[in-house]
Amino acid sequence: MSERYDRPLTPEQIAAVKDESIDFDDIPELDEGFWERAEIVEPDRTDQITMRVKRSVLAYFKASGKGYQTRMNRVLESYVRYRTGGSADTGEGAGR
Repeated sequence: MSERYDRPLTPEQIAAVKDESIDFDDIPELDEGFWERAEIVEPDRTDQITMRVKRSVLAYFKASGKGYQTRMNRVLESYVRYRTGGSADTGEGAGR
């Protein structure tokens, strides 16, 4: 696609772009070597729990809007990565 845009396209604008107008020249073909090295990566699942959190902590995360639980989880995950030397997979029950 030779046309340049000042800002990212909306999903509707992307859907309206015709396939034949997209320039794929800078995207390499996926050869057999790619598929030989490809690995299946299972998504990291979450468990629903009940947890007591200080009101001030909850208020802080909620104040930043939708997605506050995801942000709280990311903070906890970064702590686990720090404590385990970079791996958030702590063994039993992790990733389920």
